[in-house]
Amino acid sequence: MAETTPTAEPTRRDFLFIATGATAAIGVAAVAWPFVAQLAPDAEVIAAGAPIEVDLSPIAEGQIVRVFWRDALIFVRHRTAEEIEAAQETPLSDLIDPEPDADRVVEGREQWLIIYGNCTHLGCVPLDFQGQYRGWFCPCHGSVFDTSGRVRVGPAPINLPLPPYEFVDDTTIIIGEEA
Repeated sequence: MAETTPTAEPTRRDFLFIATGATAAIGVAAVAWPFVAQLAPDAEVIAAGAPIEVDLSPIAEGQIVRVFWRDALIFVRHRTAEEIEAAQETPLSDLIDPEPDADRVVEGREQWLIIYGNCTHLGCVPLDFQGQYRGWFCPCHGSVFDTSGRVRVGPAPINLPLPPYEFVDDTTIIIGEEA
């Protein structure tokens, strides 16, 4: 006669062991969760936004690149010599918000203009290389900005603002840190 191993039927005791183990695991997870959650950065730190690094080397002269920092649109414009000259020669009396071009760029790196990309009137995104000054034109309400991001025409009350940034070297900037 062949011997067979009896298969045990699950018992109430087996069910209680499994249920107790599952409850214990859930309890441990519930106790551990606050300790794990406190390791994450708080909302204020997340909202502050970490600095971003932008490589300028692939940006051709006359090109504008858009990047985002702190959920805000930033225009990085590689200005041509003609654009720089036009911006520098503009009389301050022609500007709604008078500001010299030299105050909007880093000395020695005048070809790079880094500005926020939302119109200062109602926050619309202006179109590149538009308007009579070949800067930006806001199609929503007609504000016109020059190649230095200064408001020249329209309801926008102030120039396109400058984000905090610094040059790491000739081809790299960090937006979000001030020198």
